[in-house]
Amino acid sequence: MPEGADTGRRLAGAPPSALYVTLPNLITVARLCAVPATVWLILHGRLDLGFGLFIGAGISDAVDGWLARIRNARSKLGAILDPLADKALLVSVYITLAAIGVLPDWLAILVVFRDLLIIGGFLMLWVLEAPPHVRPLLVSKLNTALQIGLAALALGLAGFHLAAPVLLEVGIWATAASTLVSGAAYVWLALRRPPA
Repeated sequence: MPEGADTGRRLAGAPPSALYVTLPNLITVARLCAVPATVWLILHGRLDLGFGLFIGAGISDAVDGWLARIRNARSKLGAILDPLADKALLVSVYITLAAIGVLPDWLAILVVFRDLLIIGGFLMLWVLEAPPHVRPLLVSKLNTALQIGLAALALGLAGFHLAAPVLLEVGIWATAASTLVSGAAYVWLALRRPPA
């Protein structure tokens, strides 16, 4: 009998709580718990350690996704927790870096507003019993990559007392542009939805 089929049968007879306690989900919860630690480190001037924790969280994101695929351990809880942990870390880092003057405050506001707009729109459609079919747009994936790259760059430069003003400026404007475009794309798609 294939291992996947055996695992599927074991899970089918398992209590619901057992389906949530998977290694990928535990890694995701650990990444979520890294958010307050990263914020604390940044606020206390340990951006070097904050950089290390941020990079570690990024690696853990790749690892939990890989484990979920190879161990066939995908779950509804994981599908909710994973993007929640990613967004919580990214938004917290942007707000904190803006608070200490490493990134411009208007960029942090833009990043947070885009996410609130998308989440708010999704919840509103859900309440109206017209839940959208969620599919990440290419521009949204690019935006996420740029946001992560800029956060890592800003943390690394400030944490290790390095200077790359041109690279940082390019990253800021590229991230701002992709944040605006991806937010507008989601709004446009929501407005074009046919009435239920």
